[in-house]
Amino acid sequence: MVYQADPHRYQTMDYRRCGDSGIKLPAISLGLWHNFGDETLVETSRQLLHRAFDLGITHFDLANNYGPPPGSAERNFGRILQEDFLPWRDELIISTKAGYTMWEGPYGDWGSRKYLVSSLDQSLKRMGLDYVDIFYHHRPDPETPLKETMRALDHIVRQGKALYIGLSNYPAEQARQAIEILEDLGTPCLIHQPKYSMFERWVEADLLDLLQEKGVGSIAFSPLAGGMLTDRYLDGIPADSRAASGSRFLNADQLTDSKLERVRQLNDIALSRGQKLSQMALAWVLRDNKITSVLIGASKTSQIEDAVGMLMNSQFTVQECEAIEAILQQGE
Repeated sequence: MVYQADPHRYQTMDYRRCGDSGIKLPAISLGLWHNFGDETLVETSRQLLHRAFDLGITHFDLANNYGPPPGSAERNFGRILQEDFLPWRDELIISTKAGYTMWEGPYGDWGSRKYLVSSLDQSLKRMGLDYVDIFYHHRPDPETPLKETMRALDHIVRQGKALYIGLSNYPAEQARQAIEILEDLGTPCLIHQPKYSMFERWVEADLLDLLQEKGVGSIAFSPLAGGMLTDRYLDGIPADSRAASGSRFLNADQLTDSKLERVRQLNDIALSRGQKLSQMALAWVLRDNKITSVLIGASKTSQIEDAVGMLMNSQFTVQECEAIEAILQQGE
């Protein structure tokens, strides 16, 4: 059956201005880090993308190394895009990144002009696109001069291969330098993508204030702390869970008794709000408008539905904020 997008898809999603730009992003964006590579059935990935768009999620976030194997998420997304989403291409924000290892030799990693331009060319071919909406440098390069990396990003926009530029995983001082170089080049930075959740709050020290000062948007990845901020671990570590599998993204050592107790206390507050813990965790990241969008992963359409359902109760009382903060401040 030919896919037909839900005609009511824009009625319930919250769209937020991305910094000082003309772009608005959905409060919930879909990341294709997992469950879109060759180890996942294409039809499963297709169902996730259909459901996301039907719920008003217009932003699909990729990277050159997403899979597994690297490159396969872009290739599979490109297939679904060509088969199902071409009539709605202009309603989508499609992003990709380069900055991690993609091929052998000295030119397949980090932040050189050679790597970034070549990588984006490969990404466009895999997805069957003439351009992406946002192209990110995925992580700072300790050896390549920052001006070279930023000039490469500026060059990519001027080539018409990306409409906007983003940064990911940049600490505040490097982000400031990069943003100011891009300003001087005439290609302003649209957005920064940091890791941020109730359990990882480094961005609050100075990065978020910097982004607001510079008019740069922000999109938080891993807002559920690798799955810790869900109801998955309320009763311990299930044998079939990510933490039990030895995943490098979440392991049993991270789920200390103290951390699990905090998760249970947070869950009690979520229940008092009529929410799942995962919904409250997403709402918390979005609580003060310093974050433009939260980036979720999903293996089931119900997880996307839960995330979007958070928008029905995304505000916090002063008392709730204080209770949450008291839990988060408890020591290990």
